[in-house]
Formats: sequence, structure tokens, C-alpha cells
Amino acid sequence: MSMIENNENIVVEEVNNEQESNALDSNNEQDQAKTVDKNTTQSAATTPTIEFEEKIVEIKRISKTTKGGRVMRFSALAIIGDKKGIVGFGMGKSNEVPDAIKKAIKNANNNLFTIKMNKRGTVFHEVVGKHGASKVLLKPAPMGKGIVAGGAARAVVELAGFQDIYTKSLGSNTPINLIRATINGLTKQFTPNEIARARDKRITDL
Repeated sequence: MSMIENNENIVVEEVNNEQESNALDSNNEQDQAKTVDKNTTQSAATTPTIEFEEKIVEIKRISKTTKGGRVMRFSALAIIGDKKGIVGFGMGKSNEVPDAIKKAIKNANNNLFTIKMNKRGTVFHEVVGKHGASKVLLKPAPMGKGIVAGGAARAVVELAGFQDIYTKSLGSNTPINLIRATINGLTKQFTPNEIARARDKRITDL
């Protein structure tokens, strides 16, 4: 009988030890999960959120002819920017104007571009942007001149953060193509550092 009781005690002790080890493991996992949650919340709190200004460039009514007749919808073209070198554009379509605007702004947030500009708030050099039949000339302007632009190109350079700039449309004035041509020209700029690196010289030697 004593042998049996000893064996039973040993089995009970092993079961208790396993339960204690499982409890410790679960506690450790919970602690690790809490630390991960704290880290993620802290990182989410520390990451800055970019606030964009919005401009609706164009709202037009479009129709689609189907077997049952014409279906009327609305199309919106929006530009967003933080006036610090980030700008984006997007287009949205819906049965209602507010929904089309929301879609356009959402698409613009997913289509952002980083624009280069100098300390005076103008472009580094003269450049021509092209897209389709649209062509836009961009030239640096002296301080205090302001933004000389019109239509969709003005909205792009304003929301990008330029203070003084000349722009001139040399081709088609279709808003979506004009926006793309303007952004194409702004992203084609070369900074003095890039030119010096390409020529293997110092900036002072240019």
C-alpha cells in the first residue's frame, strides 16, 4: 500500500508542477502582449499626422448610356497638399456629389508626391512638364512676385507651398492633364547638390 501511495503522491506532484509551469508561461505571454500593446500605442501616439488642405478643381456631370436609358453620375477632381512640399491629386465618381468628392480626396491621399523647392519658395530652375497634350512651363520668380498661374496649375503650386513662381500653359488646358503636367515638371527639378554630385564637383565650383 505504501508503494502505491508514494506513486500517487509523485504523480500528483508532477501534475501540480506542470500546472504551475503552464500558469507561469501564460503570465509571461500576457506580460509580453501588454508590452507590445504599450509599444504600439506609444509609437502610434508619437508618429505625426500630416494635415492636408483640399481644393476641388472640377465637378462635372457624366452620363452613361445603357440599354435601359442614360445613367447620370458625377465626377470630382480634387487636389490636396500640406504647403510644405507634399501634394497629391485624385478623381472620384459617384451618384451624388458629396460621395464623389470623398472618393476624390481618398484617392488623392493615396497618390502623393514630394516636391522640391528652394528656401525662397520657388523652383530651382526653369523646367517644362508634359503629360499627353498638356505642357506647362515653370520658371523661378523673384521674391515678392507671388504665384503667377491659373486654373488647375495654380491649385497645385499653392498647395505644394510655393510663394513665388511663374507658370504658363503651352498646350491643352484639360484640368487632369494640366495637373499631371505640372507635377511632372515639379518632380523633374534638380537641386544644386544633385547637379554637383553628377558633375563630381563642389557646390561652390558650379
